Amino acid sequence: MLKPVQLGQNSGLRVSELCLGTMNFGEPGKGHQGDWTLGPDEAKPIFKAAIDHGLYYFDCADVYGLGACEIVIGKLLKDLLPRDEYVLATKVSMPMGRHPNQGGLSRKHIMEGVDASLKRLGHDHIDHLVIHRHPHGVPGGVETPIEETLEALHDLVKAGKVLYLGGSSMFAWQFAELQLTAQMNGWTKFVSMQNHYNLIYREEEREMNPYCAKTGVALMPWSPLARGILAGAYKGSFDEGSTSRSQGQDRSRTQSLYHGDFIFDIADRVMEMAEKYGHTPAQIAVAWLLSKPEVTSPVVGVSKVSQLEQLVAAAAIELDDADVDYLEALYQPVANLLTLGYS
Repeated sequence: MLKPVQLGQNSGLRVSELCLGTMNFGEPGKGHQGDWTLGPDEAKPIFKAAIDHGLYYFDCADVYGLGACEIVIGKLLKDLLPRDEYVLATKVSMPMGRHPNQGGLSRKHIMEGVDASLKRLGHDHIDHLVIHRHPHGVPGGVETPIEETLEALHDLVKAGKVLYLGGSSMFAWQFAELQLTAQMNGWTKFVSMQNHYNLIYREEEREMNPYCAKTGVALMPWSPLARGILAGAYKGSFDEGSTSRSQGQDRSRTQSLYHGDFIFDIADRVMEMAEKYGHTPAQIAVAWLLSKPEVTSPVVGVSKVSQLEQLVAAAAIELDDADVDYLEALYQPVANLLTLGYS
């Protein structure tokens, strides 16, 4: 059973030790992840199992399934739990259509995008709104003044449509600038950072993780299993995908994120530790993340009840310091993916 934890030192919100990412729920065939999307009938047993195991924090985004995810998640949660017994997060920023104003973090799109999310979710407020990237972080997008973005987000909070704000992948200096600008103007600051962090991508340990730890911001990393690499989905090579996701169009996205000769060697060590501890590789990868005191609630994705149960059990695994060192020893610095334009 997962325990509730405080979402950083700057909010009173309590969330579960793991957050269920919902990118793979919605309308099969719709959106960039459509070839491995589960519909509501397949999703419901997973959500029930999550709730039964103390997982009540759910993360979605407007762009997942181009809105289909929010429709499914909103209805499922309303059917399964009273509103005050779950924490619902969604995101805004990514393009929702071809018109120039259907994406980004302008005041226009933030206001219209959040209203559209609320309508799809069937809710009157969002517990945790995450900006999917920095206002200047989406290639091809206009560089919206950060003051415009921050004031619009603050107005949503003051209107009661959003309760807490979170950030996602960006440079640490950009996040610091957002926080300080909000503070100087009396606007709502971000209480969380959802960044890219796992055993084979650890560049966030240089600046973002220490900055968040120092300032009390909750870290909730995405892709803790490196899109299946650390769970053994690729069997040592990108050509050896063993799941519908690793064999489909999502494989190219995975290859664009993870570089270096060491990644599958680290995955092999995860498998070695899994055998030593009597757990699965996925459990070891999540246990490693949870061993970091600055990490609050990693965002995990599952497609089966059994996978969910395994990851819940990972929260109770305590890795020996020597084994943590062994898992980390092969890592080699790589280019920060944000310098390539997108992460």
